[in-house]
Amino acid sequence: MPSTSLAVERLRAELKGEATPPGDPESDRARTVSPGTIDRRPAVIARPRDAAEVSRVVLTARDTGVPLAVRGGGHGIHCVCDDGIVLDLAALRGLDIDVAGRTAWAEAGLTAGEYTAAVGEHGLATGFGDTGSVGIGGITLGGGVGYLARKHGLTIDALLAAEIVTADGELLRVDERSHPDLFWAIRGGGGNFGVVTRFQYRLEPVGAVVGGMLMLPATPELIAGFVAAADAAPDELSTIANVMPAPPMPFVPEELQGQLIIMGLLCYAGDDTEAAERAIAPFRALATPIVDMVRPIRYPEMYPPEEGEEEYHPTVAGRSLFVDTVGIEQAETIIERLRTSDAPMRVAQLRVLGGAVARVPADETAFAHRASRIMVNVAAFFTSPEDQAVREAWVDEFAGALRQSDQGIYVNFLGDEGEAGVRAAFPGATWDRLAAVKRRYDPTNLFRLNQNIPPA
Repeated sequence: MPSTSLAVERLRAELKGEATPPGDPESDRARTVSPGTIDRRPAVIARPRDAAEVSRVVLTARDTGVPLAVRGGGHGIHCVCDDGIVLDLAALRGLDIDVAGRTAWAEAGLTAGEYTAAVGEHGLATGFGDTGSVGIGGITLGGGVGYLARKHGLTIDALLAAEIVTADGELLRVDERSHPDLFWAIRGGGGNFGVVTRFQYRLEPVGAVVGGMLMLPATPELIAGFVAAADAAPDELSTIANVMPAPPMPFVPEELQGQLIIMGLLCYAGDDTEAAERAIAPFRALATPIVDMVRPIRYPEMYPPEEGEEEYHPTVAGRSLFVDTVGIEQAETIIERLRTSDAPMRVAQLRVLGGAVARVPADETAFAHRASRIMVNVAAFFTSPEDQAVREAWVDEFAGALRQSDQGIYVNFLGDEGEAGVRAAFPGATWDRLAAVKRRYDPTNLFRLNQNIPPA
């Protein structure tokens, strides 16, 4: 039987960092995560200061049998647990930038926005996602799809090495030559194999970009046209199209607020302004923009300051999938489904992939969806438990109506969808290979509070 009290006592005695038990004034803040649906109460929250203390936390969980959750930026649904240990990496914030060598060692407590701002001071970047407050650990281990994906690939494509504490408490350095099987697995396989304390990334010269928001009316023709333009764009241009009701923002005309629009987010990663304007012109030509904020900016400005982020905990039902095409037929389905919902906010998000993402062989990393063409997320906010059931059914039906031949799911957008969802994230031979690596490095499945891959 797990010995929770022993685990708490042991951590409070061994850690120079914090070990926060229930009832501590910091406990509620420390157990709160971004998704508003999560309200779990851990027995203790441990904040180690270095890799050696991370090892002590891991060994405490192993020796006492107490459940162990690992928290980075707090956006995941599995990063806190009831009656167990939460290993909070927030104190690991070191960043060593080698400007000449264009590499950086980053500790796992940093957020994507913090890292991007720091390396951006040198005109350099590593591609993460589209939200600055996510932790670098979670997004990296799942793959990392963001504003630089078509030009420079996924986050894992920039990962050169990592330091990871495994289930036996050992700190390993992994790369292409040292523990290559484990290095392969952590590039897309999630947190199944240990606690990564440091990542070494390649840095790309990305100083100025042409990017920002372009808001257009939403019709089937314009949605299909946006996706076609994104697919035809040069690799330097990555886009996100959010089809949604226009929010009540000051720059949105009042008569359009609540009407369906395309909120496009565009990022041209190159220093040729004329080439950027040519790449973006087809989007502006689709229709007269409602709002056009696309302009030359520094790349870190793609992550705007997120005021109130710590207090923002949305309750959202969502589903993710890959599709092969979004033409008029699929765009009509998107418009119809969004119009028939009365959710306070609902969205269909479309991301055209390809480019550098697709040029990496599918078996080179544990991200198996290199050939997937378009990633779709559908979501609806809810306001009560009763409302949640309605919204969950709506997103299920919406995703089902859009599903095509590609049955995959991006693990970082996977919800609590059970083994079937995890299998879709790691299909076929990828699953078998990951399960074998899991058996070698975590045979007892200590790291199971995640999108779990049991040991073979």
